[in-house]
Formats: sequence, C-alpha cells, structure tokens
Amino acid sequence: MKPISGIITTLNEERNIVEAIKSLQQVCDEVVVVDSLSSDNTISLAEQTGARVVLQSYLGDGIQKNVALDYVKNLWVLSIDADERLTPELVKFIEDTDFEHTPYDGFALRRRNYVGSRWVKCCRWYPDWLVRLYRHDRLRFCPVKQHSHVPTDNTLRVKADLIHYRYKNTGELFAKPERNYSTRGAKILYLSGKKVHCWSPISHGLGAFFVNYFLRGGILGGIDGLSLTLSIAQNSYLKYAKVLEWQRDPKVRETENFDNVW
Repeated sequence: MKPISGIITTLNEERNIVEAIKSLQQVCDEVVVVDSLSSDNTISLAEQTGARVVLQSYLGDGIQKNVALDYVKNLWVLSIDADERLTPELVKFIEDTDFEHTPYDGFALRRRNYVGSRWVKCCRWYPDWLVRLYRHDRLRFCPVKQHSHVPTDNTLRVKADLIHYRYKNTGELFAKPERNYSTRGAKILYLSGKKVHCWSPISHGLGAFFVNYFLRGGILGGIDGLSLTLSIAQNSYLKYAKVLEWQRDPKVRETENFDNVW
C-alpha cells in the first residue's frame, strides 16, 4: 500500500461502505470516513472494516469532503463516494506512480457510470473526468454546497477508470431526481430570490431533453440513453415547477422546510 489516505463521505450507506473501504485499502494505508450521522449500520460496518470514522452533520458537498483533511495522516488523498470502486488499471497506476517526485498536484480519473450493471456512456457520462487523487496541501474540493469539484490546476488526466454504480436500476434513476436533486435545486433557486414564470418548467425541461438527447448523444445510447435523458429533463422540469408552486401557493410554501436544504 502507498502512503495515501482514502476518503469517503457517507449517509446511510450500509449497502456500499464495506466494498468501498476494501477498494481503497488496495492502495491506501488508511481510510477516513466522514459520516453525516447515519441511522443504519454504516458507522459500525466502516469501523469493523478498518476505517476511522469522523461524525459530522452534513455541511454540503465540497465542505463535507474537506472535513476529512483535518484527520488524514498523508499528503496525498484519494477521495471516492461509497458507490464508487477502483478498477484494476487504476490500482496499477497508483502502485506504479512515484508520488514523492511527481511534478503534478493531482490526477483526474475517468469515472465510468453505471445503471445496474450497464455502463452508460452518453450524456457526458463518459469520460466523466474528475480530480480525485491529489495533494491536499495544494488542492482540495471547492467549499461549495452543491456540485463541488477539485480544481484541475497542475493535474494530469490518466487513462484509468473509477467505477461509479450511480443507480441500481432504472426506477432509481427516475426516483432520485424527484427525492433529492430537484427539491434541493428548487430550494436553492427560491432562497436566492429567483423568479420563474409559467413557462419556465416547460422550457427548461424541453431544453434539457434536447441538449442531452441530440447534442450529448443520448440518442445513441439506446433505451438507457433515452431513460437518462428523460430523467435529466424530469429533474429540470420539477426544479422549476416547485419554485413556481412556492411562488404561487402560500399554503404549499408554508409546509416546506427551507431550513433543511442539505
């Protein structure tokens, strides 16, 4: 193993956490899990598998991932989500790299996104370049609450994949945007003072469909490409529809907890 600290952020990930930790342990000499107060067995399973667990109520995407940096012992870190796994070629790249003398501050990996056991490549799902292996004294996740990333300054794209089991089936592909992404995105827009009109849900939904199906190759992805495109369009439509509803209907607005965004 290399002097690299593996990092995982979790919330109720008992289904994934053991395999995620074991995947990191192929190359990392420690694994730190930052858990957002899970109510399932994530914490105990992580500790039993050899990880150090840090408890932290959820602060938002990039901020939460950076919490682990206060607890790692190594200069280089490898950050993954609980539903991601290292491929053999990525393990070999890490084993063969001299991190002490590399001129780079980080490495971008090709994330390979799956629905079930199906590798979906359209709609910018591959190559989904992400800097996940980096020196944390020079790079770290941007401290934003949504869609954070590690800057690409002085980084190298490597021909090695990181597997992402993004959705376990097509039903989850459609359920997650409704449960998580659209409501969160809508709350962010509403709290920022964004005003939408009656055509906003339709225009954004149709626009998202056109861009992803025709310009980003969803049409070439068969039924999975169509499903993914529809899911993206659904998320965009719902986000603006919810903002519009809160603007138009005080009774609905009063039932929503805008303090609970993250």
